[in-house]
Amino acid sequence: MQDDLSTILEPGMFVRALDQPDWGLGQVQSNVGGKITVNFENQGKLVLEARHIRLQIEYRV
Repeated sequence: MQDDLSTILEPGMFVRALDQPDWGLGQVQSNVGGKITVNFENQGKLVLEARHIRLQIEYRV
């Protein structure tokens, strides 16, 4: 789905899962081989397949 986004996600970045808004804000823990580990505030730590999840980067100032 979003292979391009998965290439730029790095640990420490904040994201939201567009199809799972109830998960809340998540922080990327790792991004290896198309598998992204994200710690979401309402869902905990999940390992997601980049090609199966739509993530939106949340920019923090």
